[in-house]
Amino acid sequence: MGGTAQQHPSLITLLTDFGSQDGYVGVVKGVILGINPRATLVDLSHDLPPQDVIAAALVLQAAQPYFPPETIHLAVVDPGVGTARRALALRVRDQFWVGPDNGLFHLVLEGQRGFQAVCLENSAYFLPQVSATFHGRDVFAPVAAHLSTGVSLSEFGPPLTDPVRLHLPVPAISSQLLRGEVIHVDHFGNLISNIRFSELEIWRQGRSLEVLVGGHHRVRLVRTYGSGAPGELIALEGSYGYLEIACVQGNAAQLLGGGRQLSIAVMA
Repeated sequence: MGGTAQQHPSLITLLTDFGSQDGYVGVVKGVILGINPRATLVDLSHDLPPQDVIAAALVLQAAQPYFPPETIHLAVVDPGVGTARRALALRVRDQFWVGPDNGLFHLVLEGQRGFQAVCLENSAYFLPQVSATFHGRDVFAPVAAHLSTGVSLSEFGPPLTDPVRLHLPVPAISSQLLRGEVIHVDHFGNLISNIRFSELEIWRQGRSLEVLVGGHHRVRLVRTYGSGAPGELIALEGSYGYLEIACVQGNAAQLLGGGRQLSIAVMA
């Protein structure tokens, strides 16, 4: 990585559930810039639902294609901070990922046979004092910063071959029915399902489809958010690449009074 890092500015993205009310995000940035003042920091989000590892995994998967090679993604959604959960850094494709080993990187790793991962154990790359409650500041931020200066991944700790994976629900598929559920609600109240739209298109084989949400709300499958009357529920391919339920100029989660685990059935 050393030669590449000299050719391209060090780009580090940050994804956390820290929010913007407190100073946590600013402190993390201060640690990074104290180690590498030339780093470029990009905020993906700091307003994820607290402790929502699935939401973070979806954001990371969606963001990855739009960043250049050698980007370092620092992700801290860490309900197990201070426990025996491992800390890791890994390289997948041509980018790096740093954070707790709790499933955050499940979707980034999905389908990838070749990846390099290490367990963060070399305290020489941590802050001198490591608290039990803020590894984002004391462990992950300094590791990401040192990585951006050209430190080899192998320097941070021993190899790790079994990163934690999420147990995401899998859609049930038959010839006439594809049944899934909501796994994330975004800022707009859109309901993102576990049904990949690319797989839905293969399954439908050109057939007309009907979508049923929550067991009794029938919605049309459309192309854009504006393809309906204000207040109408619609189904479409969202920017994450999954089948999504939205409310035209409204909030689908509020309208349906539910979110995660709400059933979605697609009938041919």
